[in-house]
Amino acid sequence: MSDPTPAIAAAFAASFRDHRDRVHRLADGVTDAQFWVRPYPYGNSMGHLVLHLTGNLNYFIGRQMAGTGYVRDREREFRDPNPPSKSHALQRLDEAVELAIATIEAQTVDGWTAAYSATGADDVADRFAMLLRAATHFYHHVGQMIYLAKEHVRQTTDDAAGSQPVG
Repeated sequence: MSDPTPAIAAAFAASFRDHRDRVHRLADGVTDAQFWVRPYPYGNSMGHLVLHLTGNLNYFIGRQMAGTGYVRDREREFRDPNPPSKSHALQRLDEAVELAIATIEAQTVDGWTAAYSATGADDVADRFAMLLRAATHFYHHVGQMIYLAKEHVRQTTDDAAGSQPVG
């Protein structure tokens, strides 16, 4: 059997790039203020989900696989009272995605099954499983952002329609 590493790495890299690009397209459709607003009384803002995804990639892949030394503050990802600008948050996500891709591309045939251990991933046994989880986690939050972006558009449209004179 030939080494599946190039095919696996290419598929993971394409997935992470696609997810990142989707986040950018969704963020382009909302204002900087909307990016940080929770349009529902529950859940998160798009911006805080971006911070969360950035932290997730930097911790589970960057620190645990690439040895970056990243220190995660998961609570702050969701509750940062002074978040960065939308453009800076997206730039940090881009950097985390590039780190993840570089780490993926550095894997060897034995690297995929190398033991993996991290707080918050107690049931993950190897690097392949962690990368799969990170990719599906990213995709899950992109799905949430789709609904958040649609709700921001709906609210903006409703607000514009409500401010029009009747008659």
